[in-house]
Amino acid sequence: MNVTVAKSAGFCFGVKRAVNMVYEQIEKEKLPIYTYGPIIHNDEVVKDMEEKGVVVIKSLDEISNLPKGIVIIRSHGISRIEHETIEQAGFKIMDATCPFVLKIHRLVEKHSGEGRHIIIIGNPDHPEVKGIRGWVIGEGVSIINNVSDAEDFCLKTDKKICIVSQTTFNYNKFQELVEIICKKGYDIFVLNTICNATEERQTEAREISKKSDAMIVIGDKNSSNTQKLFEICKKECENTYYIQTSKGMDYNKLRSINNVGITAGASTPNNIIEEVSKNVRNEL
Repeated sequence: MNVTVAKSAGFCFGVKRAVNMVYEQIEKEKLPIYTYGPIIHNDEVVKDMEEKGVVVIKSLDEISNLPKGIVIIRSHGISRIEHETIEQAGFKIMDATCPFVLKIHRLVEKHSGEGRHIIIIGNPDHPEVKGIRGWVIGEGVSIINNVSDAEDFCLKTDKKICIVSQTTFNYNKFQELVEIICKKGYDIFVLNTICNATEERQTEAREISKKSDAMIVIGDKNSSNTQKLFEICKKECENTYYIQTSKGMDYNKLRSINNVGITAGASTPNNIIEEVSKNVRNEL
């Protein structure tokens, strides 16, 4: 049996930075510590932080009833209004937003301020996309997630357009959607804001899955980038499994497999990846 673990699997720069910021505050901060939303999309990490006293704020409606303390902004980022609301409520803010996401906030703020209509390519329900939308000046913004959205997109004015992307979006799908929109003849300025780590992770996952008889994708079920990895791997290797932890894998299914590939989303801790890899080798 040959087991290949993707070199790019596990915490990306932005996630590692956000997680470290929380644990550093746990060590030194005497004030109550909150995160606005789960700091990353990984239940295991969030549970560990909660056990150490960190409270996850699920809605801004909760803030008025909480003791004042420090609010750490999740890695996915938040809108301008949310940021101002937390600050005005008297909480100290520590921003753990991924720097690549912060860059998109600045870009949409700039280009919408100059009069361009903003198109965000991504999942409209994802917190990162909601946060990006919250930095657009005015109402000129559209979110496109699939081919149907792109084909239906229509502006009644000749307004210029700026296209950005959710950092974890599928790169090939992004190119496909941009091509559809560009054919409509608008004056379009395209900014590929998919993070380099995401492109690298997706490319490596695709290559490993092509050579594997079975593929294991590890990550939280709410993790957008892990879901994209699963879609990519499933397309290349039908025998692909999506698990959150080692407990979610039935290793007996791999007994007759010669080549197993393993990758993981950007919010998956190394210890979970190592446990899965170890169990694959031990069981077989």
